[in-house]
Amino acid sequence: MDEVKLAKDLAELDEKYRTTLNQKLENLADIVKQNRIRLLFTEPYDQLNAILEINAGSGGTEAMDWAEMLLRMYCRWAEKNGFDVEILEYRAGEQAGIKSATLFVKGKYAYGYLKNEKGVHRLVRISPFDANRRRHTSFASVLVLPDVEVECKVEIRPEDLEIETFRASGAGGQYVNKTDSAVRIKHKPTGIVVSVQSERSQLKNRELAMKILRSKLVSLEEEKRRNELQALIGSKNEIDFGNQVRNYVLYPYKLVKDVRSGYETSSAEDVLDGDLSEIIESLLKK
Repeated sequence: MDEVKLAKDLAELDEKYRTTLNQKLENLADIVKQNRIRLLFTEPYDQLNAILEINAGSGGTEAMDWAEMLLRMYCRWAEKNGFDVEILEYRAGEQAGIKSATLFVKGKYAYGYLKNEKGVHRLVRISPFDANRRRHTSFASVLVLPDVEVECKVEIRPEDLEIETFRASGAGGQYVNKTDSAVRIKHKPTGIVVSVQSERSQLKNRELAMKILRSKLVSLEEEKRRNELQALIGSKNEIDFGNQVRNYVLYPYKLVKDVRSGYETSSAEDVLDGDLSEIIESLLKK
């Protein structure tokens, strides 16, 4: 207590010291907040890197443009929060936007932060592609997987894999290397298909594709266990592609609302620019 009183007295007498002290207090508050959030990470894979997939829903160009807006939102969030992002797969739309994209978000607790982004995201706005300026509703789905360790207990037999190589195509711009080293792997027992085209090395793309496939198989096993538990307790609260998890409204008013946590904000543009921390925290608390 004596040290606190001394610091307070010095701050009142010395403006430079007061500025330094205030900055240290702000930094300490940020550290406390981050540690408080991390106490909510209780699941086995929370501290791992994350693999995030975005797919445009039905609706043509509108949905593809919305999917690209989500891609930018998650990239901006990662940049603002000190995570590295690598775009592993990028399928451009015919006129605008993207059909799909796969991101690799690297950093401790990346999966813990992003895991609740899984689900359908709904956008309401005046369409920039409609000459009559009508309101449109668009959907895109987000899938989030943990970057599971190689030694995880998932058996992948070589005879169960169908592996193809192809040339990266489409308007990828900065997102892809247009080489003939792209790799597509199909896991025949489950029908899961993974494509990677980010690296110039076919071997590197194959390793990344296997990493994603392994994560998807682990996620599939986890989902099976959850479904078995739900069957035992009689729960029917399953999340599937038909249930939106978050609404983004840009017209006739501005609102972003998460259906699960109830969190809402009128700062829709800020959210789309990557300010997701408060939404993410509301989901972790729930």
